Amino acid sequence: MPRSRIWEVCESLIRTAKGIEKADLVIKNCTLVNVYSGEILDKIDIAVRGDRIAYVGKDASHTIGDKTEVLDAKGKYVAPGFLDAHVHIESSMLTLTQFARGILPHGTTAIFADPHEIANVLGSYGVKLLAEEAKHVPLKVYLQLPSCVPASSPEFETAGAVIDADEVERLIAEEYIHSLGEMMNFPGVVMCDPEVMRKIKATLKAGKVATGHAPELMDKELAAYAASGVSSCHENTRWENAIEKLRMGIWTIIREGSAWRDVKDVIKMITERKADHRRVLLATDDRHADDILYEGHMDYVIRRAIEEGADPVRAIQMATVNTAVYYGVDLDIGGIAPPRYADIVVLDDLTKVKVDTVIADGKVVARSGKITVEFKPYTYPERARRTINLKKKIEPRDLELRVKIREGLVKAHVIEVIPAKTLTRHVVEEVPVKNYVAEPSIDKDVILAAVIERHHATGNIGLGFVKGTGIRRGAFASSVAHDSHNIVVIGTSREDMALAVNKLAEVGGGMIVVSDGKVNALVELPIAGLMSDEPIEVVAEKVKRLGKALRELGCELPSPFMTFSLLALTVLPELRLSDKGLIDTVKMRKIDPVEV
Repeated sequence: MPRSRIWEVCESLIRTAKGIEKADLVIKNCTLVNVYSGEILDKIDIAVRGDRIAYVGKDASHTIGDKTEVLDAKGKYVAPGFLDAHVHIESSMLTLTQFARGILPHGTTAIFADPHEIANVLGSYGVKLLAEEAKHVPLKVYLQLPSCVPASSPEFETAGAVIDADEVERLIAEEYIHSLGEMMNFPGVVMCDPEVMRKIKATLKAGKVATGHAPELMDKELAAYAASGVSSCHENTRWENAIEKLRMGIWTIIREGSAWRDVKDVIKMITERKADHRRVLLATDDRHADDILYEGHMDYVIRRAIEEGADPVRAIQMATVNTAVYYGVDLDIGGIAPPRYADIVVLDDLTKVKVDTVIADGKVVARSGKITVEFKPYTYPERARRTINLKKKIEPRDLELRVKIREGLVKAHVIEVIPAKTLTRHVVEEVPVKNYVAEPSIDKDVILAAVIERHHATGNIGLGFVKGTGIRRGAFASSVAHDSHNIVVIGTSREDMALAVNKLAEVGGGMIVVSDGKVNALVELPIAGLMSDEPIEVVAEKVKRLGKALRELGCELPSPFMTFSLLALTVLPELRLSDKGLIDTVKMRKIDPVEV
């Protein structure tokens, strides 16, 4: 949506602050959470001219005119609009329009979004689509240019698109690109890979921020990563690792999403180790539609930080001013003071972060958890809807992992999932062989897995095993499979697995649960095979049914869809599966799924 620039309106803001011009909106009787001073101030008035704040003080009566709208906060807490320091919109399974409808009532008024999911399917064309859609929503969307499309070498997986260094150099200066998305190729950074370094250098030359992704790096490797100019990291699962990044000058992001719930441990660096919180940010990273609707968004993350012992004002600072300072937009957002945009959250309760009213750009956009403004619809072009391109219909025999012995047991290299974590373990388990085909070992919680290439109709199918899902029958499949988003399918029955994949191809992508030859639950995601343009309430209900159907198969993992979508992410330790086969991501090599 069109917004003012400071230099266009600063004289008007000055005149309003002095009472010469009258405010469009005045909020009276606020208990202000001042994120700049760290204070809570009683009986504060806020005057807004246009979409920006002109005055904050004890009495705004001099700014009130005949046409001024006056809201009485009745002593409630008032905080800046919340900022999500790192998020993938597509992981919500919603379009940006529906995502905005979901998060604004929870107080999130701006996001820093890395659209590398849609970029891995549609390239920079997909990023541009989101930039166009962002013009139609009252949410501030600071788009990042994805840095790792594809996430890893073509040797290890088949991606839908490529954003190379040439394209980064061409696009990074564009106004709709705010910064560089998470640099997941940390080995490439520390090894000074020329292509990787060109992307980082182009970003820094353009005066923009290069964001990071450096799980478990310490000491020399962490110093090398920081030396590149990449300046933040959201992959912090332990406080010990997080505080090392903070000490190294890296802005440290604490994440609490649907699957990756890191606040409990990482916040200890502040609550117990007493580290300075000023360079610590809060983010969701990935959060599903149902969790947004029923639990919340950044209000939930802030609440979790407070529940784990963080001071409420500091928790809010980590989700507002700290983020704005890091991204260099603190004259526009992140606090309640002139000349910032009037992005304001009225809270019924500070420690419970209970949101009452949300104001964005000086307009009330949500009250009592409900959107109060109309959203202009955005229609995605047909090109974005035709992205499932299989070589042929999948048959059960295509999913057979054939071995050299007819009967007996073989040792298999198995991906073990870790509940609520992005990392996996590389374990070895014995699985049975029947008629030259390696079969699942359900008693050991070891089931079949496959990744099917869906962009270029190559016919590639990677086969392997996964442990720790709890699934005892049926199959689950998804066209959301980070980061190349081929189709991942797991299950105990090749017949059910084939049915699941073919149904997703038929509907243009999504997530599905199948058992006994029947579809139990389906979330259609026809936009890039990643997103639905149905209302958030509809998508959330479908996701809820999908979770119920998966639990009926035996899976009790928290947010299993996100966990399963990472089985193919070949840049995270320790073992992953792609359309090219099983990848040891510690040694970065392909390995055979079974030993004979």
